[in-house]
Amino acid sequence: MPHSHASGPAPAWQEAVFTVLKQGGVRQIAYVPDAGHAHVIRSAIADPDIEDVVLTTEEEGVALVCGAWLGGQRAVLLMQSSGVGNCVNMFSLLQAADFPFLTLVTMRGEYAEFNPWQGPMGKATQAALELMGIHVLRADRPGEVEEIVSAGLDAAFLAGEKVAVLLGQSLIGRKKWER
Repeated sequence: MPHSHASGPAPAWQEAVFTVLKQGGVRQIAYVPDAGHAHVIRSAIADPDIEDVVLTTEEEGVALVCGAWLGGQRAVLLMQSSGVGNCVNMFSLLQAADFPFLTLVTMRGEYAEFNPWQGPMGKATQAALELMGIHVLRADRPGEVEEIVSAGLDAAFLAGEKVAVLLGQSLIGRKKWER
């Protein structure tokens, strides 16, 4: 099984992501379980003011965040870079109906990747998002995550933009197969 960090306190940048979302009025968080988003997911589950929604596939999350907006709530989609490939056709909904959109994407296929299946989509993630009209921001250092996620949230929910914040694989650290 893939393994990330040993359990313990979340890095400060992960705490900052949840704080930005909470203070930014996000009421729904949609996700396919992912170790890189584990702290935000656990925090959303524990927070009675935020509805956490487990998806069977990432493109369901595109529809969910659009529906949340129609219902008067802010929602964010959490996914891995591999999930972006699953969403490309569904991103048409964002353009056709001009919905604001925010997704946080943990990158794979970059820093110290062990799984060859992660490489192709990891390399194509930014271009795929941009081809579908989504503005891409990227954070690779812990100290810049809070500001970049906050800027993405404001661009989405104040300016009505479609925004993806890519969280570089080096933030999450090495993943290894365990025997």
